[in-house]
Amino acid sequence: MKKFLTASCVSALFLASSAAAADLTQEAQLLKAKALTDSTAWDVLESLTTEIGPRSVGTPGIVRAKDWGLAKLTALGFENVHAEPFTAEAWVRGTESAEVISPFPQKLAILGLGGSAPTPPGGLEAEIVLFKSLQELQAQPPGALKGKIAVITQAMRRTQGPDGYGAGVVPRSIGAAEAAKRGAVAFLVRSISTDDTRLPHTGAMRAAPGIPAAALSVPDAQLLERMATKGRPVRLRLTMTSTVIAEAQSWNVVGEIKGEIHPDEVIVVGGHLDSWDPGTGAIDDASGIAIATAAAHLAGTTGGRPARTLRVVMWGSEEQGGSGEAYALAHRDEAPKIILAGESDLGGDEIWRARLPKGAWALPAMQAFATILPELKVVLSREPANEGGSDVEGLKAAGAPVVDFDQDASRYFDLHHSADDTLDKVDPKKLAQNVAVWAAFLRVTANSDVDFRKSAVAP
Repeated sequence: MKKFLTASCVSALFLASSAAAADLTQEAQLLKAKALTDSTAWDVLESLTTEIGPRSVGTPGIVRAKDWGLAKLTALGFENVHAEPFTAEAWVRGTESAEVISPFPQKLAILGLGGSAPTPPGGLEAEIVLFKSLQELQAQPPGALKGKIAVITQAMRRTQGPDGYGAGVVPRSIGAAEAAKRGAVAFLVRSISTDDTRLPHTGAMRAAPGIPAAALSVPDAQLLERMATKGRPVRLRLTMTSTVIAEAQSWNVVGEIKGEIHPDEVIVVGGHLDSWDPGTGAIDDASGIAIATAAAHLAGTTGGRPARTLRVVMWGSEEQGGSGEAYALAHRDEAPKIILAGESDLGGDEIWRARLPKGAWALPAMQAFATILPELKVVLSREPANEGGSDVEGLKAAGAPVVDFDQDASRYFDLHHSADDTLDKVDPKKLAQNVAVWAAFLRVTANSDVDFRKSAVAP
C-alpha cells in the first residue's frame, strides 16, 4: 500500500508539474504575441528622448528625467513609485575645440572624455606624438612625452556582441593616465567607435588623469596619422573647459507590480536613465528603459497579477558610475529575496541569444519560456549568464542571479556616445522583439517557483 501511495503521489506531482509547464508555455506565447503589437516601449522611448533629451548627471537634464520617470511609471499603473536619491561625482562638459596649427592647419572634431581636466585659460599648444596602440604608448619610459600631446589611433573591431568594445575601450579608459605618467600635457584617442563619420564619441575614463583628454572622430584620427607620415612635426591647439561636481545629486527611479502570492520575492529589471550629452541617448539607454518598462508592464498586467513582484529600476548614473552601487547598498538586506536581476543596455536591435543563470536552461519553467524563442530567432544558450548589466553588478555580488539577453551590437558602436544617438536610429519592430523576449521571461519567472540559486548548484 505504501508503495502504491508513493507511486500515486509521484504521478500526481508529475501531472501537476506538466499542467504547470503547459500553463507557463501558454502564458509565454500570449506575452510574446501581445508584445509584438504593443506600442508601450516605443511610446516610452519617444517620450524620453523628445521631452527630456540628454540626461547627464550634474545637469538639469537628469532632474527632469527623474521627474519624467516618476510620472511615466505612475501613468502606466506601477505601484510604490518613488525615487531613491544618491550622490556621485559628475563631470560636466564645457566649450571644446581642437585644430592643427602646423604644418597643415585644419580644425578637428573632438569630444572631451568624462574626467578630463580643462586646459589652461586660452588653451594649450603642443606637438603630438602618435601611437598606433596603447601598448606602443606604454612602452615609452617616464618623461618621454614631456610637453607633448599623446595621440592613440588604435581602431575598434566590429563584432555582433560587445566583445570588440570590451577590448577597444581600454585606450580610452587608461590611455590618458598612462600618457600623464610619461609627462604628456594632453591626450587624444581615436573614438571607440565602428563608424566612419566625423562625429566623435565620448565616454568615461577609469580615473581622472589630471590632463585634458578627448576623443577624435575616426576620420580625424586617420588624418593625424597621415600628417605624421609627412616628416614634419604636427602641432595642435586644444581648448577645453569642464567642471567637476564632487557630490552631484541623482536618483534611481523605481516602480513595482506587486506579486499576489509571494510579494516579497522580487524580480528586478531596468535600464539606465542617464545618458551622455551629444545626442538624446536613444540607444544608450532610453531603449533599455523602454524595453524594461514595457516588458514589466505587460508581464504584470496580462492575465492577472503575477505571483511574484516585478520591479522596474531606472538607474540614474551608469555612464559616470554610482547608481548600481547605490542601489545594491540600499537593498543589501533584500538581496536574498531577489529572484533575479537584469538590465537592458545595448540599444534596440534584436536579441539573438539568451543566456540564463547557470543550469536554468533545463528547468521546466525555462523550457516553457524557450518555446517563444525560435519564432523570434533567438538562440537559447547553455552558456550561463555572467554579466547582467553594469548596474546589477552589486546585486550579483550579493548573490542575486542574473540573466543576459544578448542583442545584436553590429551597429551599436556606430552610434553610442555620439550626436548620432537619436530616436530615428531605432526600429520599432526590433524594439518590440526585445520586449517580447523580456515580457515572456518575466511572466514565466514570476508565475513559477523557479529558484535560480538552486539550479546553479544542481548536478
